Amino acid sequence: MEKINRKSAARASIQLGEMDYTPILLACIVVLVTLALLYVWKKKRSARTDVLLMGLCDSGKTVLFTSLILEEKKETFTSIKENLGYLVTSRGELRLVDVPGHERLRGKFFDQYKNLAKAIVFLVDSVTVQKDIRDVADFLYTILADKATATLPVAIVCNKQDEALAKGDAVIKSMLEKEINLVRQTRTSQLQSVDQHNTDAVFLGRSDRDFEFSQLSQAVKFMPCSAQKDELDDLTVFLDTL
Repeated sequence: MEKINRKSAARASIQLGEMDYTPILLACIVVLVTLALLYVWKKKRSARTDVLLMGLCDSGKTVLFTSLILEEKKETFTSIKENLGYLVTSRGELRLVDVPGHERLRGKFFDQYKNLAKAIVFLVDSVTVQKDIRDVADFLYTILADKATATLPVAIVCNKQDEALAKGDAVIKSMLEKEINLVRQTRTSQLQSVDQHNTDAVFLGRSDRDFEFSQLSQAVKFMPCSAQKDELDDLTVFLDTL
């Protein structure tokens, strides 16, 4: 009986040794390749490649967009959808997204593209900024305080510097710091009534001081510009560093 059991075990061992492992190896290779392709696809999909052109209506975003992408001026109207184009820089290619500035649309498109953003270009109308300072500061605060964009480099482009009544970029910076300080107080009061863990916003600046852009961890640069006159040197340098 013991001899029979040994013979059976020997036959099983021989059969096991003669098994063809090729299908199993091929299946493992297919699984590994599939996982690698999924990883590359997800990484490419989540890569930040966009530069968002943002600002209020009539700040000059679309004029700037056509100047950079088409290298020409075109008659523009209030945008109701985004404009997309590719800009070749010294470091590669960037996708520019001209986000509509209308109050009812800009939040929707910002949410759509913010997780793909590599940088923000925020345009300010240097002629009407004093009249629109509250809206400008409130919109800029929303962008700077959003967790998806709170670490991105930001260029605050003071457009229409060719016009006689335009305010300089240093003056606009001071105006925005004062107004954002007021916006921050309002937003903070609103957050006290909700669960702060469920918000996508971060606190801007230092809580023990009035707001200044220098308090932010992200790089924020103010620069003069005239999209109409193609005076874009500072912005071009900014885009080349991305």
